[in-house]
Amino acid sequence: MLESEFKALRTGIRSGLDVTSSYSDAELIAYIENYLRREQALSDLTAGEKRRLVRRMYDSFRGLDLLQPLVDDRSVTEIMINSHEEIFIEREGKVEQVALAFESRDRLEDIIQTIVAGVNRVVNESSPIVDARLKDGSRVNIVLPPVALKGPTMTIRKFPEKPMTMQELVEREALSGEAAEFLKKLVASKYNIFVSGGTGSGKTTFLNALSQYIPSDERVITIEDSAELQIVTVPNLVSLETRNTNTEGRGEITVRDLIRSSLRMRPNRIVVGEVRGREALDMLQAMNTGHDGSLSTGHSNSTKDMVSRLETMVLSGADLPIQVVRQQISSAIDIFVHLARLRDRSRRVMEISEVTGLSQGEVIIQPLYVFEEAGEQEGRICGRLRRTDQQLQHTAKLRMAGYPEEEGGERYC
Repeated sequence: MLESEFKALRTGIRSGLDVTSSYSDAELIAYIENYLRREQALSDLTAGEKRRLVRRMYDSFRGLDLLQPLVDDRSVTEIMINSHEEIFIEREGKVEQVALAFESRDRLEDIIQTIVAGVNRVVNESSPIVDARLKDGSRVNIVLPPVALKGPTMTIRKFPEKPMTMQELVEREALSGEAAEFLKKLVASKYNIFVSGGTGSGKTTFLNALSQYIPSDERVITIEDSAELQIVTVPNLVSLETRNTNTEGRGEITVRDLIRSSLRMRPNRIVVGEVRGREALDMLQAMNTGHDGSLSTGHSNSTKDMVSRLETMVLSGADLPIQVVRQQISSAIDIFVHLARLRDRSRRVMEISEVTGLSQGEVIIQPLYVFEEAGEQEGRICGRLRRTDQQLQHTAKLRMAGYPEEEGGERYC
């Protein structure tokens, strides 16, 4: 069916709806079915084609129109709308264009406004960039013209219905069982852990898995730009989300504001979904003021690069000597976990490192586990997350939690 024909049908259905009535989902579907049954032009459609048309028509009123089947498809992990005529998806690590297009730019803009309204946010020409989320927790980034030259652009990052466990990550060979057990002890012992990696490397997924090791009797505050974390093992959980400015340019609540507020909420741990700027200083200060066991993530190409980026973030919001900033980092963060997406599209833990302190004014990073590549088999990268000869130096938290130090190594392909 041509988009123009679909648009004409939808217009006819909309004109027949009673605007003063509130239709349930079942009532709306029944009305659509009855309307389409009376259309002579649709008499040649098969039963299956009619069911799909009813569903798409329903989605155009209550869902995300032609995007809804992609959102419902669990094998699709990312939906990339470059313009109303150009849609790509990621499935099993592969990006491909789909033969779908919105009937017009206005229709895509309608969908975008529906999404942002659902999370009480605003996006327009004067404020053309916004982060939002869908009802199922999927993360949405929107960029409008004039910033987006090809038209309204939207990227939807989907997450599993249930957060992936560390055991599942081990089964997917993202890390070894030994390293997973090591991290379990570190989380339980309240080490401050920072997860770094590039875009799509699995930082949020890994943070969710780590959070499942937090003891259930603790109080946890999560802070995010757009709520994505799925912490299901902690009953005493408070989830906080930033807020953009309103149409008058007021009312903004930043990650920095939320971190400061969280300190007055009696948290045992603070989980910051991602640090991107000046809030890095507040996060480090929170870790340094008795909130051990805190977790966070950030974008970087390596552990060393993450340290440099944290320095830059802090300096962007505070006039501090670089030595003071480095002292903050070295005393706040205990462990860095660096993730990467390799050329075979697999996501692996590349390095687990300990921050051992400062030496000659530099933050010292000591690798405890390092991924060693060992060739390929049928396009799949083989290797192991090898335990280095270095031992964990700061073991006081482990001892207080009753854990001994561990050694060993495990290979997998």
